[in-house]
Amino acid sequence: MKEKKSYTELMKSRNTQKTKEFDVTMTDIYIQMVLDESLYNRRLAMLTDQINKALDEKDKDAFLTLSKEYAALKQSE
Repeated sequence: MKEKKSYTELMKSRNTQKTKEFDVTMTDIYIQMVLDESLYNRRLAMLTDQINKALDEKDKDAFLTLSKEYAALKQSE
């Protein structure tokens, strides 16, 4: 025979379930934030290296293109 739960017990179990769903969602958001920050920092580092290489090689066109991209990325912060 099934055990009947009271209204209070049903609401408690429902709230617990919602909390678990919320926790998973917040965890996903935090993970995404960490990944985005990591990718952003990596892209800045790569652009910095490419800009330095363009300067070393005296490649004005590459320098200007990369500098604009770097500035746009920094501005989107």
